[in-house]
Amino acid sequence: MTRAIQDYYPERFSHCFGCGRNNPHGHQLKSYWKGDETIARFTIAPMYSGGVPGNAYGGMVASLIDCHGTASAAAFACRAQGHELGEGAEPVRFVTASLTIDYLRPTPVGKEVTITGRLMSLEGRKVRVALALAAGGTVCARGEMLAVQFRE
Repeated sequence: MTRAIQDYYPERFSHCFGCGRNNPHGHQLKSYWKGDETIARFTIAPMYSGGVPGNAYGGMVASLIDCHGTASAAAFACRAQGHELGEGAEPVRFVTASLTIDYLRPTPVGKEVTITGRLMSLEGRKVRVALALAAGGTVCARGEMLAVQFRE
């Protein structure tokens, strides 16, 4: 089985609520390559319902898109440097500089959603990623992220 993008993060970056493998209280989102795009799958628990029963709170949708976006930026940057994750140096980490989300329809709880990422541009430390979250093949939200390489 292929390792998730987040599984390559060094220990010091593995505590994120959305995707950190070392955060037992978080979502532990896992993102993977699928051709030239990235994909994550997640089932939103009913405790994250919004104001309408059976549908997710918008902040939950945003957190999934956000974490998948920064993981995607790291993977896209790695490929742009001519190697895959796990080959050579540890992957660079990215943080969100801006994130816009269009909520197109309600996102159901209790059903698997997929989050996809597609590279829009990569210039220096900045990566633009187009993102979509879908349930049952229907896009519920679209986003665009500007991620910036984190400097320690």
